[in-house]
Amino acid sequence: MPVPWFLLSLALGRNPVVISLERTVGPQDAARCSPGLSCHLWDGDVLCLPGSIESAPGPVLVPAYLQTELVLRCRQETSCDLCVRVTVHLAVHRHWEEPTDKKSGGAAEPELKEPRNASLQAQVVLSFQAYPTARCVLLEVQVPAVRVQPGQSVGSLVFDCFEAALGAEVRIWSYTQPRYQKELNLTQQLPDGDNVRLMLNVSEDQRFGLLLYWSQVQGPLKPWWHRNLTGPQTITLNLTDLVPCLCIQVWPLEPDPVRTSICPFKEDPRAHRNLWQAARLRLLSPRIWQLDAPCSLPAEVILCWQSPGGDPCQPLIPPLPLENVTVNKASEFPVLKGHPNLCIQVRSWEKVQLQECLWSDSLGPLKDDVLLVETQGPQDNRSLCALEPSGCTPLPSRAATRAAHLGEQLLRDLHAGQCLQLWDGDLGALWACPVDKYVHRRWALVWLACLLLAAALLLLFLLRKDRGKAAAGARAALLLYSADDAAFERLVGALASALSRLPLRVAVDLWSRRELSAQGPLAWLHARRRQTLQERGVVVLLFSPGAVALCREWLQGGPPVPGAHGPHDAFAASLSCVLPDFLQGRAPGRYVGACFDGLLAPDAVPAPFRAAPLFSLPSQLRGFLGALQGPRAARPEQLEDSAEQVARALRPVLDSCFRPAQLAMGPGAGAGLE
Repeated sequence: MPVPWFLLSLALGRNPVVISLERTVGPQDAARCSPGLSCHLWDGDVLCLPGSIESAPGPVLVPAYLQTELVLRCRQETSCDLCVRVTVHLAVHRHWEEPTDKKSGGAAEPELKEPRNASLQAQVVLSFQAYPTARCVLLEVQVPAVRVQPGQSVGSLVFDCFEAALGAEVRIWSYTQPRYQKELNLTQQLPDGDNVRLMLNVSEDQRFGLLLYWSQVQGPLKPWWHRNLTGPQTITLNLTDLVPCLCIQVWPLEPDPVRTSICPFKEDPRAHRNLWQAARLRLLSPRIWQLDAPCSLPAEVILCWQSPGGDPCQPLIPPLPLENVTVNKASEFPVLKGHPNLCIQVRSWEKVQLQECLWSDSLGPLKDDVLLVETQGPQDNRSLCALEPSGCTPLPSRAATRAAHLGEQLLRDLHAGQCLQLWDGDLGALWACPVDKYVHRRWALVWLACLLLAAALLLLFLLRKDRGKAAAGARAALLLYSADDAAFERLVGALASALSRLPLRVAVDLWSRRELSAQGPLAWLHARRRQTLQERGVVVLLFSPGAVALCREWLQGGPPVPGAHGPHDAFAASLSCVLPDFLQGRAPGRYVGACFDGLLAPDAVPAPFRAAPLFSLPSQLRGFLGALQGPRAARPEQLEDSAEQVARALRPVLDSCFRPAQLAMGPGAGAGLE
């Protein structure tokens, strides 16, 4: 029988808190008011519509200020919820208006007395918000006329109550309908924290005993904290100390006292979470383990195999079945030898609550071993499979898994005694076979292939880098010529191809037919010349009999006959930019002239164009190549080799165009051009 002087009220919210609170019985909301006032609570919630502020026609009731209080709403004796009680203090707003018409005299007095003797009524709205809850309730209140004093408080309304959770932020508004002033508002943070307050409502100066203990399913209770105290008292506990079996016992310090016990956290999920966080698995010896916890746990324990790759630990069922766990009691493993990959799983309600690889502390980190499961069937038939994340792969197998690829090696190691036997029973056996040697061999091949690939990529990169450097350092050369005939064009093409194999960036119209078609010969020649000179390149004038004739025509200043030169018109147009450079002395270093042995003598070139270096090819190739490369010219021996390469490319083409010219023009044709 509980002692009457002891009151312990429990409120469970986001954090369990034991506090002394007033209790309200029943699930319905209720309202009451100060003595002398009458009030009524409307059924159900109303819409939260404050509306706009209106002018008061006379004295009206308005909310003056708000107060809150935490209480417990109990639907049953042990089923209570935290609730916020709201008190609204009311006041009278504005005075009665005095009559302004003095002519009315005493006629207005009877009309004024009637409202002054009337009571005041008001509809008060309470709006409550605490995520995710939002409510509005309506209360009607009436104040008798004798208590109506403008500017004075007339009493209060009390509403029970708005449910909320500990730690929640609540917001409360109050106003009347219609609204005569700005609504009142109150924001409050309900108590919460890392501590638990145990408030004992004990009579002042009453001495009593308090015991906190852990209740046990079997055996005596386990005391945790005991004090003799004098009431009233508030005890503070850490939130992490709450577990389902934590109980409170109190008794008066008198002979043969009646002790009252309560275990308020049995069903609280946070207390259960604290219990699992406090539970610990310990390895007492190579085959003995124990689960330490302050309370009994409805759980099962099983062995599992943990691979180093981070995959879930795989339960060894079969062959090792689930067993019920008893806390604080030593248990024995069914294994013969320990292994770092063997772990213990503690499950509750089909959920893994604890997992520890106990042998990893003494045997080192997880190993890359394959667990072979040997099972015995009817007629003593034994089969082997390798435990993998995808399941147990039979051996031998053609499946696309690592164990299947290593199946023959694993079986050979098993028969050779290189695998460690972890368990042996009537239903089968467990073997741990190392595979690091095979993995290392495979990785060695992979690393070798990667190194070879990296070396090849590096060599390719260096080659491209060298080519890029060579191309970036090569001098630009633009070849200008007069297309006398197809044979001379082939000779120019052979020279351009031979020069492009040297550190030169050669441009010639023979290789830019698409650009010529798009831009036109004149625009292309002028754009190329301007780009070449801007890049500090060189313009090569290849003189032929047709080119010499065009130059003399320009020097003589005679107007060209339209269409007279046919294909030579583009070269003739380029002379409009080239000739001023020669006449004004800007040709050296920017232009180089050349003619071909047997086709044109150097003396046949007009004198103004001899202001730039002039060479006869291929007899003067070495000097010609040196002038083309300029300050970046190679060493003499390299120039000699380059000249020989270009000469070998030119001689066959030069011979093919020299002989027909000789047959058509006869001996001394080249000299006749002077």
